[in-house]
Amino acid sequence: MTATTEADKSEGRLFILSAPSGAGKTSLARAMIERVGGVRFSVSHTTRAPRPGEEDGRDYHFVDTAGFEAMIEAGAFLEYARVFDHYYGTARSEVETALARGIDLVLDIDWQGARQVRAAWPEAVSIFVLPPSRAALRERLQGRGQDSAEVIERRMRAAVSESRHYDEYDYLIVNDRFETALDELCAIVLEPRLRRPQQVRRHAGLLSELLGSDVGQLEKEPGVQ
Repeated sequence: MTATTEADKSEGRLFILSAPSGAGKTSLARAMIERVGGVRFSVSHTTRAPRPGEEDGRDYHFVDTAGFEAMIEAGAFLEYARVFDHYYGTARSEVETALARGIDLVLDIDWQGARQVRAAWPEAVSIFVLPPSRAALRERLQGRGQDSAEVIERRMRAAVSESRHYDEYDYLIVNDRFETALDELCAIVLEPRLRRPQQVRRHAGLLSELLGSDVGQLEKEPGVQ
């Protein structure tokens, strides 16, 4: 698949990606970003401690509770929520800067944050990822080897509650076979780039050479939508 460069696009697009914990949305998003190009994660702020292998500024901006609440008071977040006793939030300035540069952004957030983003950014595209079954979800949560049985049960209950909000999203992906789910996610992200206005900007030179006319003039001719 051919990656799209920033020069090929106009303003970037905002994609909301939500799922119950253990559904695999983060792995899907990382694989999609590597395959598609011109898209990246929005790095959220959180008050939870870093997990093994996580880096500040790459995976999250790790801040203390007082710092996070000061940002809330200043209206710095596009969305924020309290999940499992910790805050998570998306800084408005980071989103606006990236989109203005033509970068597509993926927000890896829960349904509460998704509601806030849709209210503030109605053109955002929202995608919900489901596991293929409860058994598969439990197996994935246990496979992390980081949580106690009590925590896993708590996450299972939360996953069922989270999944009830799937109908608030534009797209639904069931992550049964990873490659199939990845193909579907890539198709959703690529579709807006293939619309005529975006393709005209990207291939203006080809169209002018092929049709022997200025692309801007062609777009104004009767019958050209």
